[in-house]
Amino acid sequence: MPPTSAVAAPSPEEIRAAVRGTYVAFAGCGLAFASWASRIPQVRDHLDLSPSRLGLVLLAIAAGSLVALPLAGPVVHRVGTRRTVAGMAVLLSAGMATIALGYPGGLVPVVIGLFVLGFATGAWDVAMNVHGALVEGHLGRSIMSRFHAGYSLGTVAGALVGAAMVALHVPVTVHLLLVAAVIALAVPRGARSFVQDGAGAEEAAAESAPRSALAAWREPRTLLIGVFVLAFAFAEGTGNDWVGVATIDGYGTPAVIGTLGFAVFLSAMTLGRWFGPPLLDRHGRVPVLRVLAALGIAGTLLFVFAPATPLAFVGAVMWGLGVSLGFPVGMSAGADEPRYAAGRVSVIASVGYCAFLAGPPSVGLLADHVTVLRALTSVAVLLGVAALITTSVTPPPEAAPAVRPLPVTADES
Repeated sequence: MPPTSAVAAPSPEEIRAAVRGTYVAFAGCGLAFASWASRIPQVRDHLDLSPSRLGLVLLAIAAGSLVALPLAGPVVHRVGTRRTVAGMAVLLSAGMATIALGYPGGLVPVVIGLFVLGFATGAWDVAMNVHGALVEGHLGRSIMSRFHAGYSLGTVAGALVGAAMVALHVPVTVHLLLVAAVIALAVPRGARSFVQDGAGAEEAAAESAPRSALAAWREPRTLLIGVFVLAFAFAEGTGNDWVGVATIDGYGTPAVIGTLGFAVFLSAMTLGRWFGPPLLDRHGRVPVLRVLAALGIAGTLLFVFAPATPLAFVGAVMWGLGVSLGFPVGMSAGADEPRYAAGRVSVIASVGYCAFLAGPPSVGLLADHVTVLRALTSVAVLLGVAALITTSVTPPPEAAPAVRPLPVTADES
């Protein structure tokens, strides 16, 4: 029996528009992050930062995200995913502009800009994942990892554009201001097509209402998924932050090659996310993620200990493929019961983003003693932890679709 609600369920056309808008939100977030990450070596050199000091500077992103994430669930519940994503896109653009205009003058504007960027990304991340889970429910099939592939496509585009900007000697300020303008214009426009939050799920919500987002912090499965996401987030985030620097410093390559190494890592992760759903549907979450964790461990170790740069690039490919599905599957697992999705996704993201808090400084401090390249062996350790707790993402028996699935069309794939 279809759910009754004061809000009309979205039409198939509206769902398809929402799919496209969700891709824009994910891709825009990835583009913004990779654009900044692609210029980390130049900012580091301008500010004359050691690895440990660079790690502490990057900590500002994680600090901003960790402030935002616990607040994101209640905010999304109150103002909706559409307004949250649009507002955070504008705020992120302001943070990026602060970095672009401020870094020539010193470290303080960079730290402030990174904190704002991290805050905006944290709330944006929860909102777009909640909306992605809602759209996934309306479609009646797995698509979350493809939304994350959209994020990865955005990161690949950002990394490649960044490499071109470095090769053409375009100033960091000009590059980041252009990206900030694109994000501020494109993402709010894409968010206009989001479906109304809770459409088709109000009956289930009323059944349990009003459930506080704080209740999710007392759920063992939710917390364990958070640890699982933390391990994969550490592996992914460390690659994002350090692959370029490690390639340049560890293998003595020019800056352009280091940025291309970053792009290779992101490209592999994108491919894994785009082609992963059939594997998940056929074999299930747990077996697929265990195999990918093992691949990520092998790839990380190859990247670190390769005797030549080309083999290090092979390791970056394996590393990227290995970490590709961990974060999106963790988000989907948190949203297995749609009526609790906002609170659980907020909690899982909050725990997972602790990796972005601990990751940059821990890798940087370790690098001061064993070099940046050798410090990346910590990724293999965390992926080993993830492999041991993959059963946490098994769907609970009580989880059930909240809405009727739509017919599959080419527009949605």
